[in-house]
Amino acid sequence: MKPWNDWKFVLLACLTLGLAPFVPEPHLLGKIRWVAGGAINMQPMDWFDLAWHGLPWLLLLRLGLLKIFALVKSS
Repeated sequence: MKPWNDWKFVLLACLTLGLAPFVPEPHLLGKIRWVAGGAINMQPMDWFDLAWHGLPWLLLLRLGLLKIFALVKSS
């Protein structure tokens, strides 16, 4: 099984890479606030950082949608 299709792996990635560093706030949350505020002075490294910390959450969303579509299709 591919790791991006494994619920345990994706959840672990969300709780570690997706939220790290944890203090003073999750890094991803700070980046999302920055983008929501207009992304003023964001450098390419900041965009890469946003993508890197956001990827586990996108994988989790993808797995959830696949599960929902499979349930709808089977009923």
